[in-house]
Order: sequence, then structure tokens, then C-alpha cells
Amino acid sequence: MVLVSAILAVCLVGVQFLTLEIRYILTASLGLLAWLLAGWALKDGLTGIEWVTATLPSVLFTIGVGMFYILLPPAWWAKLLIAIVFAIGQYALLLTANIFSVAAIRTIALFRAASAVGFVMTLVTGFFLFDTIFSFRLFFPYVGISTAAVSFLLLLPALWSVELETKLSGKVVKYALWLSVCTGFLAMAVAFLPVSISVASLFLCTILYVFLGISQHHFADRLFARTVGEYVVVGAVVTVTMLLTTGWGV
Repeated sequence: MVLVSAILAVCLVGVQFLTLEIRYILTASLGLLAWLLAGWALKDGLTGIEWVTATLPSVLFTIGVGMFYILLPPAWWAKLLIAIVFAIGQYALLLTANIFSVAAIRTIALFRAASAVGFVMTLVTGFFLFDTIFSFRLFFPYVGISTAAVSFLLLLPALWSVELETKLSGKVVKYALWLSVCTGFLAMAVAFLPVSISVASLFLCTILYVFLGISQHHFADRLFARTVGEYVVVGAVVTVTMLLTTGWGV
């Protein structure tokens, strides 16, 4: 897993020395490389649907950081910092996937910690991908469709990790689909607001935090009124803050 993280980090940095058009193509291709390497590193524990659900976060994280890396200023320290963060995050995702693959067949003490790490990494990956989508300045329907697609891919493994079933249940697919559609509609709404790309991305990350947090508690049969209230309050505070910081009339 350390070797895979190092290889992907080196490839991520190496791509940046090429022309801009080729960077985007090769960065997307790094996602395939991440899946192949993750599968190789975890092959002893992966079975069935785990080849997708356990490795998909690593793929999305690679593409998200790679796209965000292209948008960074030319300062070498910023790019070096992101490369280090990427290597650490990639290792954490591979370790989490390994724990999930083991927890699917027997109970282990590290499952709760892995779930927490997976939750955080889902939000971090979401920020990188959402930031990339808004940076392209797409027409608002494309923003919604892209955001919904990314959210679905993020939510699917995150919801699966609660129950760790051998197959994707209809419940997991249904929740991931409808929550991603709602996120896509909110992204289209935000596209009309005079807010910065970072603020818009943070808002969608907060929405992802609320949707995923409540859903995971529901899947684990630990959803209570107080829990829902805590997530809703966080979402409401961030939404109000975003609206108060818009550039209306500027």
C-alpha cells in the first residue's frame, strides 16, 4: 500500500510537466492506474462487489486531487504540499479499504476507525471534485449533471461500507441515486449565485456531509431526532453563511 501510494504520487507530479491538454487526459487515466494498483495491493481480500466499492474511493481521490493539482498556482511549495497530502490520503484510503474487506467476513476492532476515516476522505475527495467542476465554468445543467454523477460515485461506496454486503442492495443504490440527484439540483442553484468557487465547493461538501451522515446513521439503525437536528443545524449555518457572503450588488 505504501508502494502504491508512492507510485501514484510520483505519477501525479510527473503529469504536471506536460502540456495542459495532455495533463487533463493523463490525470483521468491515472484513475484507471489507481484502480489497477489498488486491486493489486488488496487482491487477497477483495471479493465480488468489493472490487468496485472498496477501490472506487481511491480512484476518485486520485482524479480529484489530480484535477485540483492542475489548478494550483505555480508555487513549488503548494504543489509539493498537495503531493504529500495525496500520498498520505491515498495510503489512508487503501488501509481503510483493506479493513472493510476484512470486516465484511468477520468483526474487527478497527472498523469504527476505518468508517470515520472513510467518511472524512469522502468529503475531502468531494471538495476536490466539486472545485474542479465549478472551475470549468460549465453551463448550469452540466454543472448539475456532473455534480450528481460525482456525488453518486462518492455516496455508493460510503453507504455500502455501513453494512458491507456481498452485493449492492437496492437500498444503497436508491439512496445514493436520489441523494446525488438532490445534490445536483443544489449545485445548479449555487451556479447562479455570485460566490467564489471555493465557497460553492465547501457548500456542496457540507450538503454531502449532511446527506451522508444522516443516511449512514439510518443504515446503522442509530438515527435519532437529536442526530438529525445536529446535521441540519450544520447545514443551515453553512447555507446562511454562504448567502450572507455572496457578492450581490458588487
